Amino acid sequence: MCLLTLAWKVHPRWQLLMAGNRDEFHQRPTAALSAWAAPDLGVLAGRDLRSGGTWAGVGADGRMAVVTNVRDPLARQTGPSRGALVADYLRASTPADRFADTLAGDAAAFAPFNLLLADRHSCQFLGNHPLLRQTLAPGIHGMSNGPLDAPWPKTQALNAALQAWIDAGRDDLAPLWAALADESRADDSTLPDTGIGLERERWLSSAFIRSPDYGTRASTVIALDAGGQGFIRERRFDPAGACIGETALRVGPSAPVPIPAAG
Repeated sequence: MCLLTLAWKVHPRWQLLMAGNRDEFHQRPTAALSAWAAPDLGVLAGRDLRSGGTWAGVGADGRMAVVTNVRDPLARQTGPSRGALVADYLRASTPADRFADTLAGDAAAFAPFNLLLADRHSCQFLGNHPLLRQTLAPGIHGMSNGPLDAPWPKTQALNAALQAWIDAGRDDLAPLWAALADESRADDSTLPDTGIGLERERWLSSAFIRSPDYGTRASTVIALDAGGQGFIRERRFDPAGACIGETALRVGPSAPVPIPAAG
């Protein structure tokens, strides 16, 4: 993921709501959202076919994880796959807080990342550029390629869209898909300075990024209740920005949970 909004314990039904975009080079081989095969039973996620990890997904018993990189052209970009951070957590049974505490000791080995880990009891943040551990308080949080809850325009806009969706008591996902598809660019005066130059800051300031080589590859919405049941839904896009597929999967072993209409 390169942009996401997350609501933790503020919705009357869904304990966790996440809506986000994965931005990546279009040539990087990727598998669509699916139920992973043994030995990874219970994991529902897309898959990076180059490194084997994933950017966002859910696991058994209501586990959720999502990762973004941190934009810093001067930082080291080598190390183990950041997608493995998500995949390893979704495969595990360790509580989110303990997993994050253990991982903090090895975080420096990875290229810069922001990581959110949730289970039915807590939602944890771990970043390594700089090293920061935090237990999320109930509320709406935003994350992109800077610090957690940094006031970047596209993050604030997506947070506002999720808050409006919750306040309106909506069930259909259309407003969230629309917010994730927003290509509006921010005013120069509001842009962050991450060391990549003004033109690239402008280009990356929209929620949805469209270009032949690099752009928004997928949009994902995840909803989980306090019992760990819910759904994960993914839309996928080609280099022209056209939707080329959509997948919706239920989460949880017991009673079926209705998945909102595509919108």
